[in-house]
Amino acid sequence: MAHRNDARPAVGAYAREPGRVVRDRGWSRDLHTSLRCSGALLALLLGIDWGTGELTWWRSALWLTLAALLFVVLCPPRVCAGEGWLDTRSLLSRRRVRTDLLVSVRVPDGVSRRLVLRDALGGRLEIDPAVLVGSPELWHRLDEDARRSAASGLLRYGTQELREVSEQVDRETALAVFRASGLEP
Repeated sequence: MAHRNDARPAVGAYAREPGRVVRDRGWSRDLHTSLRCSGALLALLLGIDWGTGELTWWRSALWLTLAALLFVVLCPPRVCAGEGWLDTRSLLSRRRVRTDLLVSVRVPDGVSRRLVLRDALGGRLEIDPAVLVGSPELWHRLDEDARRSAASGLLRYGTQELREVSEQVDRETALAVFRASGLEP
């Protein structure tokens, strides 16, 4: 379970805030992909054991556990945002930050590129920038609130990182418009 600072309002308090909630458009596709990969691994392992005549109940349980673990690893977090907040929910945790109270946005070194958002209330959330690029409405919601944080003087670190994501979103949106109009370069 995600750590919650007692000074922060309960998660339900965020849901009562006015405004439209936007969600990651690619989440269901990614969820189905993770289910298909896990199912394919299970079918392959069971098929091999059945074909060699070594299929037993305990080996089947082992392969089922392995496929379930693969699903847990591949299952994408559900990302949604509303006015002043951004939320990610995975199978094991839920994280939320107040995007209108952002104090920093960082890109840590590592294999996968992630944005780490921190708010003034102690909230911390990691998100893949590809989720924001794939869901322009989600990006717009975050960008609008981050600008509000910067204007109020709270956001001191990460404006360059947000600018890079903004340029990537603009580039992908322009390419999508070109593709839809048949003018793809």
